[in-house]
Amino acid sequence: MSHRPARTGAGKRRPAPGVRPSSPSRSRSVVSLPRALSKLGFCSRTEAAALIEAGRISVNGRIARSATLRVDPGRDRIAVDGSPIAAEAKAYLILNKPRGLVTTRRDPHDRGTVYDCLPPELPFLSPVGRLDKASEGLLLLTNDTGWAEYLLNPASGVPKTYHVKIDRIADEDLIASLAKPVEDGGERLSAATVRLLRTGSRSSWIEIVLTEGRNRQVRRMIAAQGASVLRLVRVGIGTVTLGDLGKGQARPLTDPERSGIWPAAMQQETGEDYRQR
Repeated sequence: MSHRPARTGAGKRRPAPGVRPSSPSRSRSVVSLPRALSKLGFCSRTEAAALIEAGRISVNGRIARSATLRVDPGRDRIAVDGSPIAAEAKAYLILNKPRGLVTTRRDPHDRGTVYDCLPPELPFLSPVGRLDKASEGLLLLTNDTGWAEYLLNPASGVPKTYHVKIDRIADEDLIASLAKPVEDGGERLSAATVRLLRTGSRSSWIEIVLTEGRNRQVRRMIAAQGASVLRLVRVGIGTVTLGDLGKGQARPLTDPERSGIWPAAMQQETGEDYRQR
């Protein structure tokens, strides 16, 4: 069943069944149905698509047949198995991710995930960015999509701080080289700052601060200098730091922590745009 509007009368369009006619204010807030379920904190977009395919989701009393259906989560009545979905209260968590876990809710290879560290009564939360299986440290999770998208947008310039152990002694030349942009796989990789933390007999710890988020960026920058990463720990995002949070432990962000990396002025200027994307 298609939800494409049908033409009626003199070039006018009739809205799809179960969806209210659009208005200027509504058009700014409509999103795809899977996106709406994610914004409401019910499930991921992938899980939503499966529910739609199974015919378990209705919009304004009609079964939704397409994942491309666009709705207004603030106005349209969305239900799963006949039960209305209400927006979950916003939640913001910090997790000290251990090595060996993947940053996904369900893994097809049955590996442990970061959700194994979280209490089951939490609402659906999505990670703000990812850490690969071998990496560890600070991971933020939330159901506030506007807040998450602000943090992930490179234009926001939110710094992400990593402490990295490499398999060689880092001298001044290596630190200087890491501080310069490199080309890798057609991408330009650069760090905001790089500094030496300490050295051992065969290895070194360095600090790398990024304001962009390329896939496996820190590891690729280190490899471009002929070195390998032995450990990679994210210790900070903006003003939020791991502190004394134990490995595998999670806690709610405080209000000052949450607002400190998304100032009120930026929320007013960009928040609604991010939420309505």
